[in-house]
Amino acid sequence: MKMTIIAAAAIALVGSFGSAIAAGDAAAGKAKFAVCAGCHGPTGAGNEPLKYPKLAGMDEAYAAQQLRDFKSGKRNTPMAATMKAMTAGLSDADMDNLGAYIATLK
Repeated sequence: MKMTIIAAAAIALVGSFGSAIAAGDAAAGKAKFAVCAGCHGPTGAGNEPLKYPKLAGMDEAYAAQQLRDFKSGKRNTPMAATMKAMTAGLSDADMDNLGAYIATLK
């Protein structure tokens, strides 16, 4: 019984460190978002007439993963070629930071 409790505590502790490490820096993401704002709008509200989707309110991890999927070519949408080019120069940290900033947009 004690071993089960110790194992559960250890897993929870490791999990909390992992999420803290993966969290992006919203301030750094805000600086990078200036390029995104050209299509998605300065508040991330999107630009529906031009079919640029809303980003505001998106979950941090989800946003960062979508950027990774565009960069790798895994995500194939009508705008995939454009987004692949836009993400080509982003590092993993840049994508985490953008995800953190996008998550602050309401």
